[in-house]
Amino acid sequence: MQGNGMAAQAGSQRTGLVMSEPFRPYEKLVEIMVSGKKFQVPERNSLLRCFQFISPETVPYGRFCWNQDCQYCRVTCQLPDEDEPHEMLSCKFIVMPGMEITEMSQELKWCLGSKLPSDTPVSS
Repeated sequence: MQGNGMAAQAGSQRTGLVMSEPFRPYEKLVEIMVSGKKFQVPERNSLLRCFQFISPETVPYGRFCWNQDCQYCRVTCQLPDEDEPHEMLSCKFIVMPGMEITEMSQELKWCLGSKLPSDTPVSS
């Protein structure tokens, strides 16, 4: 029995070395709005990672490249204290408290669908 416990402990240590935390270190959660719904997400992380924080069971399985090539993570958002909305890639933009996501790609809408209102706009 004890041998199995030691093997399990060694296995978890190996796993700990292989697996890494997907989020950058953060001290607090900040509030953003996605399609009219408020969420608390980790500061100092890309918006796409914040979407993963909101829906860890679906976003990792989306068709995202995480490095600006696929364009599947495109969103339109309103930044605090700015008049005009901005179109951006959520894999490259660091979340800002108070930002509001007003449109998102079909891929993001699919991944976040269960967390969002049913009438969430989709960008083309």
